[in-house]
Amino acid sequence: MKLQNNEYSPFFKTYISKALKVEMGIVKTLEHSFNQVYKAFSNISDEKQLYAYEKGKWTVKELLSHIIDTERIMAYRALRISRNDTANLLPFNENEFVANSNANEIPYKDLLKEYDLVRKSIIVMFTNFNAELLLRVGTASSLNLSVRAVGFIISGHSLHHLEILKERYL
Repeated sequence: MKLQNNEYSPFFKTYISKALKVEMGIVKTLEHSFNQVYKAFSNISDEKQLYAYEKGKWTVKELLSHIIDTERIMAYRALRISRNDTANLLPFNENEFVANSNANEIPYKDLLKEYDLVRKSIIVMFTNFNAELLLRVGTASSLNLSVRAVGFIISGHSLHHLEILKERYL
């Protein structure tokens, strides 16, 4: 069944469109985007890990940390919505999260390992969602959000930052 516009906020349209270009189901899209993103970040040299393309912009380590944080938060939203939680799930400030992440002090191999584990746990969670759970819709930031939309948002968000990594950091 095709993803409907009323299953997600217009804010997420860019991410959804990037994920839907892959033209696979949610789980395969999550696996595909993970493989691309992990491979690219794995090939970052030691010298580039603390590189920011402009003053005030995130370093490569902070960019990876941001992806990890976002995936955790989005997975939490999918879990709550899948369990019929009716609470309005609050937004988060990505810049505050990065500023308080201590990402630049974490060994790069540990950030890669964390990304690997977070995404693989998300893939297992989405593998275990049945059709009914995937179609459940909850509220995040006072807007509709379906469980299946979250899966595509996670994939598209990481692909979005992969493009930024390639265009501005490498």
